[in-house]
Amino acid sequence: MTTTALADPPQGVENTETQPDRTRTARPRRRLSLGWAIALPVPILILIGWHLGVQNAWTLPFDIKMTFLPTPGEVALRGVDFAFGGVYDDSFSGTLWGHLGASALRVLQGFGLAVIVAVPLGVLMGRSKLLFRMLEPTINLVRPIPVTAWAPLTLLIIGFGDRSTVFLVFIAAVFPILLNTISGVHQVPGRLLEAAAMLGTPRLQSLYKVVIPAAAPQIISGMRIAMGLSWVILVVGETVGISTGLGALITQAREQSRTDLIIVGMVVIGLAGFIADRLLTLIFAIAFGRRPIQK
Repeated sequence: MTTTALADPPQGVENTETQPDRTRTARPRRRLSLGWAIALPVPILILIGWHLGVQNAWTLPFDIKMTFLPTPGEVALRGVDFAFGGVYDDSFSGTLWGHLGASALRVLQGFGLAVIVAVPLGVLMGRSKLLFRMLEPTINLVRPIPVTAWAPLTLLIIGFGDRSTVFLVFIAAVFPILLNTISGVHQVPGRLLEAAAMLGTPRLQSLYKVVIPAAAPQIISGMRIAMGLSWVILVVGETVGISTGLGALITQAREQSRTDLIIVGMVVIGLAGFIADRLLTLIFAIAFGRRPIQK
């Protein structure tokens, strides 16, 4: 009995067994490079238009007079000073990290509380017709009330300080998470629950073993919307009675007519919200593995 050894591939012919691995590694890099190539022209064109508008004193729709704005270079210089100091050496120099840390903590507290309340309630409302009929009219009655209308009442019943800001962030974040969770649970196929019951999964355990994983894409979409709204409403909550935070910074800059500092604060909020969204997406991608998550 003779044995045949596996022959090496002929010279000039690539081993096809290792090719899929290389292709799999190259695709994300190509996608990332293509994404940056597509995305970069837009902010570059905005910066060029902004600079030209200030230099030539353009007047935009809504009677926006660009001559009163600082140039992108002046804003960048103020941003460097705001982060590290050493340029203007005023009361705002080097204070970025304190303001950013205070605001991020308030957003995290309000958003986290919204998740704790909205996800379990949304799962129960999605699975229980009785509970849905009991709560749905009240939720849709309260939901349209803008957070700016809650702000004066919050200051009266809670007072000035962190707690009122955290409450406003919670109000802004809870409804997107709740509604998306209910919608996701409603779309869970009944055959999944039937299969779980046939395998002996108790009804209560099926909520977090079957329903939540199946509804995960919808729940995550609601959380991403809520995270963005949390940073928006943060500015409203930090405008009164708070001395540290990005909203408080913008308020102080407005009182002193420091347009460059106002824009720096806006840019920092935008970057913080963008990074928070990407971190949230990364966390859920790790937690749910290959389950499709919209990016």
